[in-house]
Amino acid sequence: MSTDLTAVSETLAHAALPAGPLAMVGLGRMGANMARRLACAGVAVHGVDPDAGARAVLHDAPGITVHATLDEAIAALPAPRSVWLMLPAGAATQAAIDTLLARLAPGDLVIDGGNADHRDTRRRAEVFAARGLSFADCGVSGGVWGLENGYCLMFGADASAAPRVAALARALAPAPDRGWLHCGPPGSGHFVKMIHNGIEYGAMQAFAEGFALLEGSEYGLDLAQIGEVWRHGSVIRSWLLDLTVAALAEPGALEAVQPLVADSGEGRWTVEEAIRQGTPAPVIALALMSRFDSQGRADTANRLLALMRKGFGGHPVKQK
Repeated sequence: MSTDLTAVSETLAHAALPAGPLAMVGLGRMGANMARRLACAGVAVHGVDPDAGARAVLHDAPGITVHATLDEAIAALPAPRSVWLMLPAGAATQAAIDTLLARLAPGDLVIDGGNADHRDTRRRAEVFAARGLSFADCGVSGGVWGLENGYCLMFGADASAAPRVAALARALAPAPDRGWLHCGPPGSGHFVKMIHNGIEYGAMQAFAEGFALLEGSEYGLDLAQIGEVWRHGSVIRSWLLDLTVAALAEPGALEAVQPLVADSGEGRWTVEEAIRQGTPAPVIALALMSRFDSQGRADTANRLLALMRKGFGGHPVKQK
């Protein structure tokens, strides 16, 4: 997609968004666009990515300086330094955190904007605090449309770090006064984003099943037209429905995609949290199980079911 950065800059220019320089670590789809939006708001951004191709995308972007290493970016930032991580949860994030712990000084701030486990976030915040450093977490939603429309941000931070995160959130959000929230202490932002994504799993599954039922009817229904009429005045109108209708409107798009749906950590963590609390969350849990099914993880169970039916009832089994 193409975005008019001039229009974004003009929109943000009237917002009075004071925020100091920032290192954005991880220049994938989300990180690069967030760096662009911050630069449009007047933030001096130092983008970091070891991948030359990712750096090349932002090489000539106004207000952004790209670096191959964290050391280069840290050296370029004035104190107190602010570093925003947009990396996959797990090894990549931990490696960056280990490097930062060895390089940063008291008063510096690290914001983890990836989808990390909130329990890991709390532990990391304690390690940072013991060294006089601040560690905040920020769930970010908005996808590839966030550059133009702004992002939804849910962050956790202590009282000293919260104003610095809020200054950046005001630039990234759809407007300075909405679309962002200081949820509570470190860990709370990632927890809220985890539940957000769990809800997303359930909502997406409901739309997918509903349209599958429409397709399976005897009426020869036009799925795109039905989705379009639902977008106007219906109680189920939403951005997810908008995206669904856009996909259905493309000839052959549905048939060209394999019926395999990946799952990420947030769905699993949400179900784990439901079990920990003892709070029923059957829709989210079943949506996650459906994704496992699409990945072929039900194949063994289904083969055994077929063999059991053959064993007790002599039912035929379809061979490969």
